[in-house]
Amino acid sequence: MRSSMGTRTRLTSVESVHEEGSYVCSVRESSGADGEVVVVPCEDGVAAYRNFCVHESDQRLAREGIGAILRDGEIICPRHGSTFDSCSGFCDNGKAEGLTLAEVDVAVEDGDVYLVDDGLTYLWDGGLGDDDGDETGDGPSSTSHVNF
Repeated sequence: MRSSMGTRTRLTSVESVHEEGSYVCSVRESSGADGEVVVVPCEDGVAAYRNFCVHESDQRLAREGIGAILRDGEIICPRHGSTFDSCSGFCDNGKAEGLTLAEVDVAVEDGDVYLVDDGLTYLWDGGLGDDDGDETGDGPSSTSHVNF
């Protein structure tokens, strides 16, 4: 395990995030809790957020094998359909209206994306696993008014 304190960990490339639509990795917080980070396309670069909806923290925005759902520069919460600007993380509609996603510090150098957030330590590529109680593996239940 490498500490991100004073160092940086290469996560992926900007090109890959734009081609794949998102990138997810697992991290450990300075408190010792494990979590996930999602990196999404943002104009010519990328933005990174904690991988949960700020309206309902146990709802992931991106899931293993699916990634984040993005449309017209916005990340869509798969449960309630709230949309967050991919560059600012701000939501202007739905149950998360007025809230902003928890940003993660990343740096881009020579086309590569690095985790530089002093409060997080990189663990591995991919999520922590599907532990949200969804036995079908088909994703979260949805009360969203948005069709995908």
